Amino acid sequence: MVQTEGQSKVRLGVIGLGDRGRSLLNNLLNMDEVEIMAVCDSYEDRMQMTMELVEAAGRKRPEALRDYKDVLARNDVDGVIISTSWTSHIEIAIEAMKAGKYVGSEVGGAASLEECLELVRTSEATGVPCMLLENCCYGREEMTLLNMVKKGIFGQLVHCQGGYEHDVREAVAKGRENRNGCIDHYVKRNADTYPTHGLGPVAKYLGINRGNQFMTLTSMASKSQGLKQWIKQNLDKEHPMAEMDIAQGDIITTMIKCANGETILLVHDTTLPRPYSRNGRVQGTSGIWMEDNQSIYIEGKSVNHSWEPFDNYRSEYEHPLWKEFIEKGVQGGHGGMDYLCLRAFVESIQLGIEPPIDVYDMAAWKAVTVLSEQSIALGSHPVSFPDFTKGKWTHRSPAPSSKYSLDQIDETNFRDIWSK
Repeated sequence: MVQTEGQSKVRLGVIGLGDRGRSLLNNLLNMDEVEIMAVCDSYEDRMQMTMELVEAAGRKRPEALRDYKDVLARNDVDGVIISTSWTSHIEIAIEAMKAGKYVGSEVGGAASLEECLELVRTSEATGVPCMLLENCCYGREEMTLLNMVKKGIFGQLVHCQGGYEHDVREAVAKGRENRNGCIDHYVKRNADTYPTHGLGPVAKYLGINRGNQFMTLTSMASKSQGLKQWIKQNLDKEHPMAEMDIAQGDIITTMIKCANGETILLVHDTTLPRPYSRNGRVQGTSGIWMEDNQSIYIEGKSVNHSWEPFDNYRSEYEHPLWKEFIEKGVQGGHGGMDYLCLRAFVESIQLGIEPPIDVYDMAAWKAVTVLSEQSIALGSHPVSFPDFTKGKWTHRSPAPSSKYSLDQIDETNFRDIWSK
Protein backbone atom coordinates (compact mmCIF):
# COMPACT_ATOMS: atom_id res chain seq x y z
CA MET A 1 0.00 0.00 0.00
CA VAL A 2 1.35 3.43 -0.92
CA GLN A 3 1.58 5.57 2.16
CA THR A 4 0.94 9.30 2.31
CA GLU A 5 3.44 11.80 3.67
CA GLY A 6 2.79 12.60 7.31
CA GLN A 7 0.63 9.50 8.01
CA SER A 8 3.25 6.86 8.69
CA LYS A 9 6.14 6.58 11.08
CA VAL A 10 9.59 6.20 9.57
CA ARG A 11 11.91 4.16 11.76
CA LEU A 12 15.58 4.94 11.24
CA GLY A 13 19.01 3.89 12.41
CA VAL A 14 21.92 6.33 12.38
CA ILE A 15 25.35 4.84 11.71
CA GLY A 16 28.26 7.17 12.50
CA LEU A 17 27.91 9.75 15.29
CA GLY A 18 30.69 12.24 14.67
CA ASP A 19 29.91 15.92 14.27
CA ARG A 20 28.10 15.36 10.97
CA GLY A 21 26.14 12.35 12.18
CA ARG A 22 24.90 14.20 15.27
CA SER A 23 23.98 17.20 13.14
CA LEU A 24 21.84 15.03 10.87
CA LEU A 25 20.31 13.33 13.89
CA ASN A 26 19.39 16.70 15.37
CA ASN A 27 17.43 17.49 12.19
CA LEU A 28 15.67 14.12 12.30
CA LEU A 29 14.66 14.65 15.92
CA ASN A 30 12.63 17.67 14.76
CA MET A 31 10.50 15.49 12.46
CA ASP A 32 7.47 14.12 14.33
CA GLU A 33 7.00 11.11 12.07
CA VAL A 34 10.61 9.95 12.43
CA GLU A 35 11.55 7.50 15.17
CA ILE A 36 15.22 6.82 15.88
CA MET A 37 15.38 3.14 16.75
CA ALA A 38 19.14 2.59 16.92
CA VAL A 39 22.39 4.52 16.76
CA CYS A 40 25.87 3.18 16.14
CA ASP A 41 29.43 4.31 16.69
CA SER A 42 32.65 2.79 17.96
CA TYR A 43 33.50 5.74 20.26
CA GLU A 44 31.92 5.96 23.71
CA ASP A 45 32.07 9.76 23.95
CA ARG A 46 30.18 10.17 20.69
CA MET A 47 27.55 7.71 21.87
CA GLN A 48 27.15 9.67 25.11
CA MET A 49 26.79 13.01 23.30
CA THR A 50 24.17 11.42 21.05
CA MET A 51 22.09 10.18 23.97
CA GLU A 52 22.22 13.63 25.53
CA LEU A 53 21.02 15.11 22.24
CA VAL A 54 18.11 12.67 22.07
CA GLU A 55 17.08 13.30 25.65
CA ALA A 56 17.26 17.08 25.18
CA ALA A 57 14.77 16.68 22.34
CA GLY A 58 12.39 14.78 24.64
CA ARG A 59 12.71 11.59 22.64
CA LYS A 60 13.02 7.97 23.73
CA ARG A 61 16.61 6.73 23.92
CA PRO A 62 17.46 4.53 20.93
CA GLU A 63 19.39 1.29 21.17
CA ALA A 64 23.12 1.99 21.29
CA LEU A 65 25.12 -0.42 19.15
CA ARG A 66 28.80 -0.81 18.26
CA ASP A 67 28.51 -2.86 15.06
CA TYR A 68 26.55 -1.41 12.14
CA LYS A 69 25.50 -4.92 11.13
CA ASP A 70 23.49 -5.12 14.35
CA VAL A 71 21.54 -2.06 13.19
CA LEU A 72 20.88 -3.69 9.84
CA ALA A 73 19.66 -6.89 11.52
CA ARG A 74 16.83 -5.10 13.32
CA ASN A 75 13.28 -5.66 12.08
CA ASP A 76 12.15 -2.29 13.44
CA VAL A 77 14.43 -0.21 11.16
CA ASP A 78 13.09 0.95 7.79
CA GLY A 79 16.15 2.90 6.69
CA VAL A 80 19.59 3.99 7.77
CA ILE A 81 21.57 7.20 7.71
CA ILE A 82 25.25 6.53 6.99
CA SER A 83 27.59 9.24 8.27
CA THR A 84 30.78 7.28 8.91
CA SER A 85 34.21 7.88 7.35
CA TRP A 86 34.16 8.34 3.57
CA THR A 87 35.69 5.03 2.55
CA SER A 88 33.07 3.04 4.47
CA HIS A 89 29.96 4.70 2.99
CA ILE A 90 29.51 2.41 0.02
CA GLU A 91 30.43 -0.77 1.92
CA ILE A 92 27.77 -0.08 4.55
CA ALA A 93 25.24 1.04 1.92
CA ILE A 94 25.63 -2.26 0.07
CA GLU A 95 25.09 -4.29 3.24
CA ALA A 96 22.10 -2.13 4.18
CA MET A 97 20.38 -2.71 0.84
CA LYS A 98 20.97 -6.45 1.14
CA ALA A 99 19.22 -6.22 4.51
CA GLY A 100 16.26 -4.44 2.90
CA LYS A 101 16.91 -1.01 4.42
CA TYR A 102 16.51 2.27 2.54
CA VAL A 103 19.90 4.00 2.43
CA GLY A 104 20.66 7.65 3.03
CA SER A 105 24.41 8.09 2.65
CA GLU A 106 26.54 11.12 3.42
CA VAL A 107 28.83 12.56 0.73
CA GLY A 108 32.50 11.98 -0.08
CA GLY A 109 34.34 10.46 -3.01
CA ALA A 110 34.55 6.79 -3.89
CA ALA A 111 37.62 4.62 -3.37
CA SER A 112 37.18 2.56 -6.55
CA LEU A 113 34.99 2.18 -9.61
CA GLU A 114 34.35 -1.42 -8.62
CA GLU A 115 32.55 -0.39 -5.44
CA CYS A 116 30.43 2.10 -7.40
CA LEU A 117 29.41 -0.65 -9.81
CA GLU A 118 28.64 -3.02 -6.93
CA LEU A 119 26.52 -0.32 -5.30
CA VAL A 120 24.38 -0.03 -8.43
CA ARG A 121 24.15 -3.78 -8.97
CA THR A 122 23.06 -4.32 -5.37
CA SER A 123 20.27 -1.75 -5.60
CA GLU A 124 19.10 -3.24 -8.90
CA ALA A 125 19.21 -6.81 -7.56
CA THR A 126 17.48 -6.08 -4.25
CA GLY A 127 15.08 -3.39 -5.47
CA VAL A 128 16.08 -1.29 -2.44
CA PRO A 129 16.66 2.43 -3.09
CA CYS A 130 19.79 4.31 -2.12
CA MET A 131 20.01 8.10 -1.78
CA LEU A 132 23.10 10.29 -1.64
CA LEU A 133 22.41 12.99 0.96
CA GLU A 134 23.87 15.82 -1.13
CA ASN A 135 22.43 18.73 0.81
CA CYS A 136 23.67 21.38 -1.65
CA CYS A 137 21.06 20.23 -4.16
CA TYR A 138 18.50 21.68 -1.73
CA GLY A 139 20.16 25.03 -1.12
CA ARG A 140 17.92 28.03 -1.72
CA GLU A 141 20.16 29.43 -4.44
CA GLU A 142 20.62 26.08 -6.18
CA MET A 143 16.88 25.40 -6.21
CA THR A 144 16.14 28.88 -7.58
CA LEU A 145 18.61 28.16 -10.38
CA LEU A 146 17.03 24.75 -10.98
CA ASN A 147 13.67 26.47 -11.43
CA MET A 148 15.20 28.99 -13.84
CA VAL A 149 16.87 26.23 -15.84
CA LYS A 150 13.60 24.30 -16.09
CA LYS A 151 11.82 27.45 -17.28
CA GLY A 152 14.47 28.04 -19.95
CA ILE A 153 15.71 31.37 -18.59
CA PHE A 154 19.31 30.53 -19.50
CA GLY A 155 18.33 29.07 -22.89
CA GLN A 156 20.21 25.89 -23.77
CA LEU A 157 22.87 25.18 -21.18
CA VAL A 158 26.40 25.07 -22.56
CA HIS A 159 28.76 25.22 -19.57
CA CYS A 160 28.50 24.88 -15.80
CA GLN A 161 30.97 25.15 -12.96
CA GLY A 162 31.04 23.98 -9.38
CA GLY A 163 33.44 22.92 -6.71
CA TYR A 164 34.46 22.84 -3.10
CA GLU A 165 36.56 25.87 -2.20
CA HIS A 166 36.90 25.87 1.56
CA ASP A 167 39.92 26.49 3.77
CA VAL A 168 39.98 23.34 5.91
CA ARG A 169 43.71 23.27 6.68
CA GLU A 170 43.29 23.13 10.44
CA ALA A 171 40.60 20.44 10.32
CA VAL A 172 42.71 18.28 8.00
CA ALA A 173 46.00 18.81 9.82
CA LYS A 174 44.39 17.84 13.13
CA GLY A 175 42.50 14.96 11.58
CA ARG A 176 44.17 12.28 13.69
CA GLU A 177 43.27 13.79 17.05
CA ASN A 178 39.82 14.88 15.83
CA ARG A 179 39.09 11.46 14.33
CA ASN A 180 37.59 12.92 11.16
CA GLY A 181 39.18 10.39 8.80
CA CYS A 182 39.71 12.74 5.85
CA ILE A 183 43.43 13.19 6.56
CA ASP A 184 44.21 9.84 4.89
CA HIS A 185 42.81 11.14 1.60
CA TYR A 186 45.14 14.13 1.63
CA VAL A 187 48.17 12.04 2.55
CA LYS A 188 47.56 9.14 0.17
CA ARG A 189 45.50 10.44 -2.78
CA ASN A 190 45.94 13.12 -5.42
CA ALA A 191 42.37 13.61 -6.57
CA ASP A 192 39.19 15.65 -6.21
CA THR A 193 38.19 13.79 -3.08
CA TYR A 194 35.06 15.86 -2.36
CA PRO A 195 33.33 16.55 -5.69
CA THR A 196 29.61 16.26 -5.03
CA HIS A 197 28.79 19.64 -3.42
CA GLY A 198 29.55 21.44 -6.67
CA LEU A 199 28.71 18.63 -9.07
CA GLY A 200 25.37 17.51 -7.65
CA PRO A 201 23.28 20.60 -8.45
CA VAL A 202 24.96 20.92 -11.87
CA ALA A 203 24.17 17.29 -12.69
CA LYS A 204 20.50 17.98 -11.99
CA TYR A 205 20.52 21.13 -14.14
CA LEU A 206 21.93 19.06 -17.02
CA GLY A 207 19.68 16.02 -16.64
CA ILE A 208 22.52 13.59 -15.97
CA ASN A 209 21.36 9.94 -15.98
CA ARG A 210 18.00 10.99 -17.48
CA GLY A 211 18.67 11.96 -21.09
CA ASN A 212 22.29 13.01 -20.57
CA GLN A 213 25.46 11.44 -19.21
CA PHE A 214 29.01 12.19 -18.09
CA MET A 215 31.30 10.90 -20.84
CA THR A 216 34.93 11.83 -20.23
CA LEU A 217 36.97 13.56 -17.54
CA THR A 218 40.33 15.30 -17.46
CA SER A 219 41.99 16.44 -14.22
CA MET A 220 45.10 18.37 -13.27
CA ALA A 221 46.73 18.90 -9.86
CA SER A 222 48.85 21.81 -8.73
CA LYS A 223 51.82 21.37 -6.43
CA SER A 224 51.10 20.70 -2.75
CA GLN A 225 52.32 23.48 -0.46
CA GLY A 226 49.41 25.01 1.46
CA LEU A 227 48.82 22.29 4.05
CA LYS A 228 52.54 21.75 4.62
CA GLN A 229 53.04 25.46 5.29
CA TRP A 230 50.10 25.63 7.70
CA ILE A 231 51.43 22.62 9.62
CA LYS A 232 54.90 24.14 9.83
CA GLN A 233 53.54 27.44 11.13
CA ASN A 234 50.91 26.13 13.53
CA LEU A 235 51.86 22.70 14.87
CA ASP A 236 54.73 21.52 17.05
CA LYS A 237 57.70 19.86 15.41
CA GLU A 238 56.78 16.68 17.31
CA HIS A 239 53.28 16.57 15.87
CA PRO A 240 52.66 13.43 13.73
CA MET A 241 51.88 15.62 10.71
CA ALA A 242 55.08 17.67 10.96
CA GLU A 243 57.08 15.46 8.60
CA MET A 244 54.17 13.93 6.70
CA ASP A 245 54.16 14.09 2.92
CA ILE A 246 50.93 15.39 1.35
CA ALA A 247 49.93 13.73 -1.92
CA GLN A 248 46.96 15.92 -2.79
CA GLY A 249 47.63 19.07 -4.82
CA ASP A 250 46.39 22.34 -3.41
CA ILE A 251 44.18 22.92 -6.46
CA ILE A 252 42.55 20.06 -8.36
CA THR A 253 40.92 21.19 -11.62
CA THR A 254 38.59 18.79 -13.42
CA MET A 255 36.82 19.12 -16.76
CA ILE A 256 33.92 16.85 -17.70
CA LYS A 257 32.34 16.47 -21.15
CA CYS A 258 28.70 15.40 -21.30
CA ALA A 259 26.91 13.31 -23.90
CA ASN A 260 24.76 16.27 -24.98
CA GLY A 261 27.82 18.46 -25.52
CA GLU A 262 27.95 20.52 -22.33
CA THR A 263 31.15 20.99 -20.34
CA ILE A 264 31.59 21.13 -16.57
CA LEU A 265 34.49 22.63 -14.62
CA LEU A 266 35.07 21.45 -11.05
CA VAL A 267 37.61 22.92 -8.62
CA HIS A 268 38.76 21.34 -5.36
CA ASP A 269 40.54 24.02 -3.32
CA THR A 270 40.82 23.32 0.41
CA THR A 271 44.42 23.85 1.52
CA LEU A 272 45.06 27.50 0.71
CA PRO A 273 43.72 30.60 2.49
CA ARG A 274 40.44 31.74 0.93
CA PRO A 275 36.77 32.55 1.66
CA TYR A 276 34.22 29.77 1.18
CA SER A 277 32.71 29.22 -2.26
CA ARG A 278 31.22 26.42 -4.35
CA ASN A 279 32.50 28.07 -7.54
CA GLY A 280 29.04 28.11 -9.11
CA ARG A 281 28.39 29.12 -12.69
CA VAL A 282 25.50 28.40 -15.04
CA GLN A 283 25.89 29.57 -18.64
CA GLY A 284 23.65 29.08 -21.62
CA THR A 285 22.58 30.61 -24.90
CA SER A 286 20.46 33.27 -23.13
CA GLY A 287 22.47 34.23 -20.06
CA ILE A 288 24.88 33.50 -17.26
CA TRP A 289 24.87 33.33 -13.45
CA MET A 290 28.02 33.56 -11.30
CA GLU A 291 28.20 32.65 -7.61
CA ASP A 292 31.28 34.57 -6.53
CA ASN A 293 29.91 37.96 -7.53
CA GLN A 294 26.28 36.94 -6.85
CA SER A 295 25.41 38.29 -10.27
CA ILE A 296 23.42 37.37 -13.33
CA TYR A 297 23.12 38.54 -16.90
CA ILE A 298 20.10 37.63 -19.02
CA GLU A 299 20.10 38.69 -22.65
CA GLY A 300 17.22 41.02 -23.41
CA LYS A 301 16.60 41.79 -19.72
CA SER A 302 19.91 42.92 -18.25
CA VAL A 303 21.08 46.35 -19.41
CA ASN A 304 24.14 47.12 -21.57
CA HIS A 305 25.94 43.82 -21.08
CA SER A 306 26.22 44.60 -17.38
CA TRP A 307 25.93 42.33 -14.37
CA GLU A 308 22.91 42.76 -12.12
CA PRO A 309 22.28 41.32 -8.64
CA PHE A 310 20.92 37.79 -8.57
CA ASP A 311 18.49 38.97 -5.88
CA ASN A 312 16.60 40.81 -8.65
CA TYR A 313 15.41 37.40 -9.89
CA ARG A 314 15.01 35.49 -6.65
CA SER A 315 11.43 36.45 -5.84
CA GLU A 316 10.21 35.72 -9.38
CA TYR A 317 11.93 32.35 -9.66
CA GLU A 318 12.01 31.13 -6.05
CA HIS A 319 11.50 27.36 -6.10
CA PRO A 320 8.06 26.47 -4.71
CA LEU A 321 9.66 24.13 -2.16
CA TRP A 322 11.56 27.07 -0.71
CA LYS A 323 8.46 29.28 -0.81
CA GLU A 324 6.72 26.67 1.32
CA PHE A 325 9.77 26.25 3.56
CA ILE A 326 10.02 29.97 4.24
CA GLU A 327 6.30 30.19 4.95
CA LYS A 328 6.42 27.31 7.45
CA GLY A 329 9.71 28.40 9.00
CA VAL A 330 13.20 27.55 7.82
CA GLN A 331 15.07 25.17 10.11
CA GLY A 332 18.05 22.86 10.08
CA GLY A 333 21.74 23.15 9.36
CA HIS A 334 23.49 24.93 6.49
CA GLY A 335 20.69 27.44 6.05
CA GLY A 336 17.95 24.80 5.85
CA MET A 337 19.35 22.60 3.08
CA ASP A 338 20.17 19.76 5.51
CA TYR A 339 16.57 19.59 6.68
CA LEU A 340 15.10 19.57 3.17
CA CYS A 341 17.50 16.88 2.02
CA LEU A 342 16.56 14.65 4.94
CA ARG A 343 12.88 15.38 4.34
CA ALA A 344 13.34 14.12 0.78
CA PHE A 345 14.82 10.89 2.14
CA VAL A 346 12.06 10.43 4.72
CA GLU A 347 9.32 11.06 2.14
CA SER A 348 10.85 8.50 -0.20
CA ILE A 349 10.51 5.86 2.51
CA GLN A 350 6.96 6.94 3.34
CA LEU A 351 5.82 6.78 -0.28
CA GLY A 352 7.89 3.76 -1.22
CA ILE A 353 9.48 5.57 -4.17
CA GLU A 354 12.93 6.12 -5.60
CA PRO A 355 14.66 9.06 -3.90
CA PRO A 356 15.41 12.23 -5.88
CA ILE A 357 19.18 11.56 -5.76
CA ASP A 358 19.24 7.89 -6.64
CA VAL A 359 21.84 5.15 -6.80
CA TYR A 360 22.91 6.05 -10.36
CA ASP A 361 23.51 9.65 -9.28
CA MET A 362 25.44 8.48 -6.23
CA ALA A 363 27.70 6.21 -8.29
CA ALA A 364 28.38 8.75 -11.06
CA TRP A 365 29.07 11.69 -8.74
CA LYS A 366 31.30 9.71 -6.38
CA ALA A 367 33.20 8.19 -9.30
CA VAL A 368 34.69 11.61 -10.07
CA THR A 369 37.18 11.06 -7.23
CA VAL A 370 38.51 7.83 -8.72
CA LEU A 371 38.56 9.12 -12.29
CA SER A 372 40.28 12.38 -11.35
CA GLU A 373 42.91 10.35 -9.50
CA GLN A 374 43.47 8.22 -12.60
CA SER A 375 43.62 11.20 -14.95
CA ILE A 376 46.16 13.04 -12.78
CA ALA A 377 48.32 9.91 -12.52
CA LEU A 378 48.24 9.65 -16.33
CA GLY A 379 49.50 13.19 -16.81
CA SER A 380 45.98 14.67 -17.17
CA HIS A 381 45.01 12.17 -19.84
CA PRO A 382 41.24 11.94 -20.47
CA VAL A 383 39.48 8.97 -18.89
CA SER A 384 36.00 7.60 -19.58
CA PHE A 385 33.06 7.36 -17.19
CA PRO A 386 31.43 3.97 -16.77
CA ASP A 387 27.79 3.95 -17.83
CA PHE A 388 26.28 2.97 -14.51
CA THR A 389 22.80 2.91 -16.05
CA LYS A 390 23.87 0.39 -18.74
CA GLY A 391 22.31 2.51 -21.46
CA LYS A 392 19.10 3.37 -19.62
CA TRP A 393 20.08 7.04 -19.38
CA THR A 394 18.88 7.52 -22.97
CA HIS A 395 15.29 6.54 -22.22
CA ARG A 396 14.73 6.37 -18.46
CA SER A 397 11.23 7.07 -17.20
CA PRO A 398 10.69 10.41 -15.47
CA ALA A 399 11.62 10.51 -11.79
CA PRO A 400 8.72 10.15 -9.33
CA SER A 401 6.80 13.37 -8.82
CA SER A 402 7.18 14.87 -5.35
CA LYS A 403 7.84 18.17 -3.64
CA TYR A 404 11.48 17.20 -3.34
CA SER A 405 12.05 16.10 -6.93
CA LEU A 406 15.18 17.51 -8.56
CA ASP A 407 14.27 16.33 -12.06
CA GLN A 408 10.90 18.04 -12.46
CA ILE A 409 8.91 20.75 -10.73
CA ASP A 410 5.28 19.68 -10.40
CA GLU A 411 3.42 22.69 -9.05
CA THR A 412 0.38 20.53 -8.21
CA ASN A 413 2.43 19.35 -5.23
CA PHE A 414 2.30 22.91 -3.87
CA ARG A 415 -1.40 23.73 -4.10
CA ASP A 416 -1.40 25.17 -0.56
CA ILE A 417 0.99 27.92 -1.69
CA TRP A 418 -0.86 28.91 -4.81
CA SER A 419 -4.26 28.98 -3.06
CA LYS A 420 -3.11 31.83 -0.75
